[in-house]
Amino acid sequence: MLADAPRTEAGEVIGWLREHGVERIVMLTGDARSTAESIAADVGITEVESELAPGEKVHFAAQLRPRPVMMVGDGINDAPVLAASDIGVAMGAKGATAAGEAADIVVLVDSLRPVVDAVSIGRHTLRVALTSIWIGIALSIALMLVAMTGVIPAVTGALVQELVDLATILYALRALGRGKSPAERGVRVSSFAGRAG
Repeated sequence: MLADAPRTEAGEVIGWLREHGVERIVMLTGDARSTAESIAADVGITEVESELAPGEKVHFAAQLRPRPVMMVGDGINDAPVLAASDIGVAMGAKGATAAGEAADIVVLVDSLRPVVDAVSIGRHTLRVALTSIWIGIALSIALMLVAMTGVIPAVTGALVQELVDLATILYALRALGRGKSPAERGVRVSSFAGRAG
């Protein structure tokens, strides 16, 4: 019997995702059930939906909970589900153009390890953004309370508010300080405006 072997790093990547709070990992594949279950068992995936056409993959991905859903695919048959997922990751090293155009992230090396980097970068960016928002809100409220007492003139309050905005923006720039850039890690992040579908 002929069957694709799983990527050597797949088990390690799936283990990392589980350790870092990814609640549910599901394999959606067009392969026969026996092949799909064998590969899933090798890499530590317990949920498998097999013998799926591209449209059926889109349907299953739409039903998956919790959200958001990240889909990783490497072939032209994965393009529809990559476009329909909350986050589509295409393995683009072998020139899967349709999948790459449909995805939000394209991994340019033939490895799943950059998926770990993409998840890590995304989480770091979200943490920094939320912290930055709360810093801005807290400082603005504090300044409004001070301004209500009349201790500072309105013009001075407006200028200080500009400093609060600047502080918030500077804090948000911490999102850039995450070691190597996505391009250096072999990850290309495409713009949402340029997505297919």
